[in-house]
Amino acid sequence: MKVLAFAEQRENKFKKSSLEAVQAARRLADSLGGTVVALVAGSGVEVIAAELGPYGANQVIAVDQPDLARYSSTACAKVIATVAEQQGAEIVVLSASQMGKDVAPRVAEKLKAGLAADCVALTMEDQVLVATRPVFAGKALLDVSITTPVKVYTLRPNVFTATPGSGVAAVEKISVALGAEDFGSVVIDAKVATGRPDVTEADMIVSGGRGMKGPEHFALVEQLADVLGAAVGASRAVVDAGWRPHSEQVGQTGKTVSPMLYIACGISGAVQHLAGMSSSRFIVAINKDKDAPIFQMADYGIVGDVFEVLPELTAQLKQALGR
Repeated sequence: MKVLAFAEQRENKFKKSSLEAVQAARRLADSLGGTVVALVAGSGVEVIAAELGPYGANQVIAVDQPDLARYSSTACAKVIATVAEQQGAEIVVLSASQMGKDVAPRVAEKLKAGLAADCVALTMEDQVLVATRPVFAGKALLDVSITTPVKVYTLRPNVFTATPGSGVAAVEKISVALGAEDFGSVVIDAKVATGRPDVTEADMIVSGGRGMKGPEHFALVEQLADVLGAAVGASRAVVDAGWRPHSEQVGQTGKTVSPMLYIACGISGAVQHLAGMSSSRFIVAINKDKDAPIFQMADYGIVGDVFEVLPELTAQLKQALGR
């Protein structure tokens, strides 16, 4: 039994969610008595491939070639499927990141495999691999099993742990033949936010909603985020209004996040927003409406004016953290 874990990288740096996928594959392989083959693809990626050994990979395959310098979902899918077939992998694991959500269905189609997306747990029950995934905008959990010979799973970021050990993996560099027809779509340019962490990678997120009343008031959200070293998030209404960039949108039509701490400021808690952050470990809600739906999901709630609560909370945390 071989488990293939695709390790997503950006600018030759592995994303945290990719390391989680490799370590989840390790636990899965241990329960099946199998081995883990990690795959990294791109240009100049051979130099970082060995970093996957401590996260549980027995072997790392680096598909390092110039034509993969820019991301192409179609070319990436062919690379993953080709390596899976060459290795005889029966299970393929990817992160449910933006890239993972984009490429996983294409991989499944090429391998004629079933796909369980956005999984929050993988367990063995009576020698059957069962995947648990949220449904109905996170209001319920569904256990599913895949019956095809090859199985593909994407794992929700920040749910599975990624703690390096002392493992070492052999690295093998290979090439996959790609033609013009394999590059049906190619990313030409990408703007990467700097300064604060991306919401999908962050352990803490401070999000603002319509209750912030305008883009100029998001400085209060940013100040709290900076004190905590957190990412800044936003609701769909805020993004649609042009107050914040789409890269910060949390929700069903934005990004799915699972941080240790999620602070919702002036967010009522529409079901679409809850679907994107309901798996957060601790949820703190600040809203002047005591009946706001967000309080039903929150672990801690503050009923009050966000313009009064945020400055005081920021000041208290700054003092307590010595910042």
